[in-house]
Amino acid sequence: MSGIIIIGGGQAAASMAAKLRAKGYEHEITIIGDEPVPPYQRPPLSKAYLLGDMPLERLTLRGDDWWAENRITLRLGAPVETIDPAARTVTVGGDTLAYDELALCTGAPPRRLPASIGGDLEGVYTVRTLADVDGMAPEFREGARLVVIGGGYIGLEAAAVARKLGLEVTLVEAAPRILGRVASAETASAIRALHQRHGTEIIEGVGVERIEGDTRISGVRLADGRTLPADFCIVGIGVIPATDLARAAGITCGNGIVTDAFGRTSAPHVWAAGDCAEIELAGQRTRLESVGNAIDMGELVAENMLGAEQPYAPKPWFWSDQYDAKLQIAGWNAGYDTVITRGGDGQSFWYFRDGALIAVDALNDARAYMIGKRLIEGAKPVTPDQIANPDTDLKALMK
Repeated sequence: MSGIIIIGGGQAAASMAAKLRAKGYEHEITIIGDEPVPPYQRPPLSKAYLLGDMPLERLTLRGDDWWAENRITLRLGAPVETIDPAARTVTVGGDTLAYDELALCTGAPPRRLPASIGGDLEGVYTVRTLADVDGMAPEFREGARLVVIGGGYIGLEAAAVARKLGLEVTLVEAAPRILGRVASAETASAIRALHQRHGTEIIEGVGVERIEGDTRISGVRLADGRTLPADFCIVGIGVIPATDLARAAGITCGNGIVTDAFGRTSAPHVWAAGDCAEIELAGQRTRLESVGNAIDMGELVAENMLGAEQPYAPKPWFWSDQYDAKLQIAGWNAGYDTVITRGGDGQSFWYFRDGALIAVDALNDARAYMIGKRLIEGAKPVTPDQIANPDTDLKALMK
């Protein structure tokens, strides 16, 4: 037996390796990661870690002794060069390693601005890795001018941290509104108001023409002719699934590495999980960029490698911390046609498609989140009128 090789050093890889050992797999497990550090949590990077509220030792997923005790080899700072599915080998650092089963947990690195418009200038950052955040941390000085490009969750979280640390922050979103790809206009309105109350300037519907500066950023020129002075810039304009290795090996890819219901790719003995994996959800081919999906799919693929033959049934959930607000999201809102806003402990936004509840965004309302999550996962019949009625007892809907 050659063992199992997992390419990628994130949450999906760590969860998969742990599940393999928990299920009694006795042969070699090797995790090969690009970064020179053991697997760690990514979500706190743009929140608690950047704020200085979470030390590095709490960021890592497992202690050094755990990997050794569980006989899991970590090959770190070692990008894989090629995969040969026919020979069942990978090459890394000049070595050829054989596998019985291979898992691709390569994640989804951030989109970057092209060098032709100044994307390579000093002081232009993305938020994905520990090195990214460590590199930008010295920039977070009180009074410094930050321009955030992109109004998704990463950009909004970085803006919130910067304001809490006393920076001047302007966020620029090229689309008509923030969170346009992932949330309703109602949720976006609540998040926009939150940021404006804390002093962040938000510019929507205007693109970036270029980053100004010779070797280092001095400003951001917008498509409408304005130039925003900037001491540094954070780019949060989405991610691209890491599929290059798979494509070069002849493995089918679309918006990610295509998997079947069990996590298998088009190549025998090759699996995929996490942000890089294209799955089926609610009749659509998509990817889920979340910790929950990385853990659940990583563990399921581990079991299927050992013969479980269990199809993946995603239960999407997400969260975002901004200032003193926690946004918790249950379900998958693709194709929604109705949004109901409801008061409570905070605010909640209930998504319906063809009269069926499909997702809930809960802003500082943990009760609405928990009830909504259970209603969605239990496929309980709930109508928009029931949610819209302030007298409806949400808990009673679960009976």
